[in-house]
Amino acid sequence: MSVVVRRLFSRRTLAYVGATTLGVAGGGYYYLNSGPPYPASVLETRRPPPPWTPPSRQAMLDALENSGTHPDSEQFDLLIVGGGATGAGVAVDAASRGLRVALVERGDFSSGTSSKSTKLVHGGVRYLQKAVMELDYEQYKLVCEALHERKIFLHTAPYLSHMLPIMLPIYKYWQVPYYWAGCKLYDLLAGKENMESSYLMSKGKALEIFPMLKREGLVGAVVYYDGQHNDARMNVALIMTAVKLGATVANYCGVTGLHKNADGKLIGAKVRDQLTGREFDVRAKGIINATGPYADTLLKLNSPDHKPIFRPSSGIHITLPAYYAPSQMGLLDPATSDGRVIFFLPWEGGVVAGTTDTPTKVNAENEEVTANEDEVNWVLDEVRRYLSRDIRVRRGDVLSAWAGLRPLIATRSEGGTEGLVRNHLVRVEESGLVTIAGGKWTTYRAMAEDAVNTAVEVFGLQDKVNGPCHTEELRLVGSDGWSPTMFIGLIQRFGLDTDVATQLSDNYGDRAWTVCALAQPTGEQWPLHGVLLSPNYPYLEAEVLYATRHEYACTAVDVLARRTRLAFVNAQAALSALPRVIEIMSEELGWDRARQRQEFERGVKFLQSMGLPPNILSNNEGNGTLSWATWAKKGFLCIVGMHPPAVPTIQAVKGIPQQFSRAKFEPGEIKSLKVVFDRYAVVADEDTGLPEGSLVDDDKRLRKDQIKDVLREFAKEWPGSGYERFRDADYRYVLTETGLEDREDVGFDEFVEVCENLKDVSLIPVAPRKVKVERRGIPVEKSGGGV
Repeated sequence: MSVVVRRLFSRRTLAYVGATTLGVAGGGYYYLNSGPPYPASVLETRRPPPPWTPPSRQAMLDALENSGTHPDSEQFDLLIVGGGATGAGVAVDAASRGLRVALVERGDFSSGTSSKSTKLVHGGVRYLQKAVMELDYEQYKLVCEALHERKIFLHTAPYLSHMLPIMLPIYKYWQVPYYWAGCKLYDLLAGKENMESSYLMSKGKALEIFPMLKREGLVGAVVYYDGQHNDARMNVALIMTAVKLGATVANYCGVTGLHKNADGKLIGAKVRDQLTGREFDVRAKGIINATGPYADTLLKLNSPDHKPIFRPSSGIHITLPAYYAPSQMGLLDPATSDGRVIFFLPWEGGVVAGTTDTPTKVNAENEEVTANEDEVNWVLDEVRRYLSRDIRVRRGDVLSAWAGLRPLIATRSEGGTEGLVRNHLVRVEESGLVTIAGGKWTTYRAMAEDAVNTAVEVFGLQDKVNGPCHTEELRLVGSDGWSPTMFIGLIQRFGLDTDVATQLSDNYGDRAWTVCALAQPTGEQWPLHGVLLSPNYPYLEAEVLYATRHEYACTAVDVLARRTRLAFVNAQAALSALPRVIEIMSEELGWDRARQRQEFERGVKFLQSMGLPPNILSNNEGNGTLSWATWAKKGFLCIVGMHPPAVPTIQAVKGIPQQFSRAKFEPGEIKSLKVVFDRYAVVADEDTGLPEGSLVDDDKRLRKDQIKDVLREFAKEWPGSGYERFRDADYRYVLTETGLEDREDVGFDEFVEVCENLKDVSLIPVAPRKVKVERRGIPVEKSGGGV
């Protein structure tokens, strides 16, 4: 016994125990303090920060023009072309170093790729997989850089970004160690900048947290953490931060020409105000090309002999209703049917699913990129693979669909774009033009730092800068007075609805106090303030005023798509809000009737690029909404001095029916289906019976392989019924859902069920007859609100 005691209390044993205890305590301390916590507010009181009104757009235009007329005193150090994530980041970096900066953007800030991302702030688990499986060092470097930038992103704009757990469902046992090891390697590469540790989850726990998952074959899940943000709002925050630092910015100003001196070096550019058509010169010591997928266009303007160096890739996303996923858990499908990766993420009260990766061409100037219907259906097919059979994935549940261009740098002349590395490139031309391109949203700050470092060296600005880059610590506008509980103060002071206060806090930071000061009383017992733009979404009419006065919103689309995100969350709801937005902006900006009509037409055109059918207005005259051609015929009102409204009334636009029908059959349609069914069906064998309560009183059966022929023949006799365009994938999905995939023939009741389900999940064309338009004018809450 004494020997055992001596060994237990020997110096060696005590040393082992002490070292183990110290290691466990150190590991526990590191775990408890891991993850990027929200930085504390710098304000010492709960009082709102003082309001700040930036210079007007006209003042910005005057400053730009003065640089051309008085170059000796008003010349800029840098002219940045492009107001997306990269250009805005460059402007913040350069202005924070004390340089005199100008930025021009052909459209609105973030009107291109920067507002159409997957909304993730991430290192990229799929890039890590490529790095390991293909031994690709460039992919590895990209992941390491992005993980470092991810932490900085969440600290410099804490109200616009947050952590999001993402689940990888596992359906094969051998994948458990594979995915677990991959996520642990992801954590390891992040090091001390990791958010939270990834972890393994049992099948039961996975279904408890994500009950929408398909349970058949599920063996468990791995959960890892990445960041999420509101991309367009982040872009606006960068622009406003640059303005506060002294930068001169102007949206809707496109570069139409470049000026060079006798030595062939750039000294400025010719700029055109897209809203007025006025052109003027801007003088600058150096120019930075930050136009993303359009970088080759400016390079071609600089040198007509330029050969393209970028390979644009198109990626589409769709927005689905919130019931498709939990509000605090995303999902990643790491192996789709064609080898791509698809995300399934809660965002702004909906669920974003995407993306695709398809080689494409840069679109024409001012032409919106649209989501291809085949790609929308592909995303829906992939969603169906992972969701429970209890959930019917319907085409009508697609609330919006959008496409964006990735500015990938070409490394080879042929092939797809999915293998191209997402790193960035800084290139200097003989004329001195500095081009920054490639990369992704997460690495915008590092890209900006590299671009400004190059520009300072190339343009000899060393004496102008006040020091090296310090954007790692620079907090964006709206961050200083924000805290995660700030929304409670908004509720208590202004009497806002909780969802509205949370949305304002998360999208404006401490600027939300200024937004609330513009909010009108509701006239209700609760909430007291905050009239909504759309009854189902927490966006306020006050945000239209704030965007116009404080964020350089110039068009109705600017507000609906990029200051609020209503167009991305629900395009149909955005269409309903469009007349009211135009009305508010008209009062604020003094628009005449012609401009109001122009804004409505542009708004409808943009929303069509977000998934609305192209003939949404012209086919609904019988429902109270008139096309412009029809209004022109109503000249009597003008004769008697009663002018028709410049845009459709809010009631008329809200009366536009959903274009993807949730109704089943029209009167007489089942009877007509029976007629066509009888042409092909044969009398069943004696041992074949029909279910009780059958719609028919005979025992005819239809071979399953004839169903599609019957439906196509019916579509010819009953145009607009919805069977003209159904896909084979939808047909197979319906057969599986109804349990008929193994049957050789069907009765009429079963045939009707197939027809009903096809209508539910397929694209329904716009009805050509007035009676159908009236039938389809059903409430949004019953239709799913799809577009």
